Amino acid sequence: MSGTPATAPEAEAVLANADLLWSADQVDAAVDAMAERISDQLAASHPIIMSVLNGGLIPTAWLVTRLQFPIEMGYLHATRYRSGLRGQELDWRVPPSVPVEGRTVLVVDDIFDEGHTLAAVVEDLRGRGAGRVLSAVLVDKLHDRKVPGFQVDFKALDVEDRYVFGCGMDYKECLRNLPGIYALGRDQAV
Repeated sequence: MSGTPATAPEAEAVLANADLLWSADQVDAAVDAMAERISDQLAASHPIIMSVLNGGLIPTAWLVTRLQFPIEMGYLHATRYRSGLRGQELDWRVPPSVPVEGRTVLVVDDIFDEGHTLAAVVEDLRGRGAGRVLSAVLVDKLHDRKVPGFQVDFKALDVEDRYVFGCGMDYKECLRNLPGIYALGRDQAV
């Protein structure tokens, strides 16, 4: 079942009680470092950078402005959250926007939480004939509930096992636009 998007007063209250985990400057430096690692591996491959909407939009935009080599861009939309705070079954809303057959594809998303969405996207792209599929996320949430056998190839930051938002990650479809990464206050329920 889908959740209901937050109202403005609800989002404002959540932000007022949130804990800042990574400042905008820290996020910026981490994306710089991740872009350098990606450039080292992919500069000669003319990759497709595939953004996972909606959360991957902001991290993808930040990342591609730092890649100083030819790329092609695409997007797809797959989600498990549907405005809620807990994941559900994967909902494919939009398939990949560009053909991937024989290409190197870098899938960019906001967070590697349990990994169900990202693992399914990577598997789907391989099934569509991509020559090589890699993944990059802004944050990796530290816990032991990950999809067995799946790891991201590139990450900018780690976050503790709390509900996080900002930098593309949302609280009930709000607060994606924040330049830092926040966690719900410890007294706020998920």
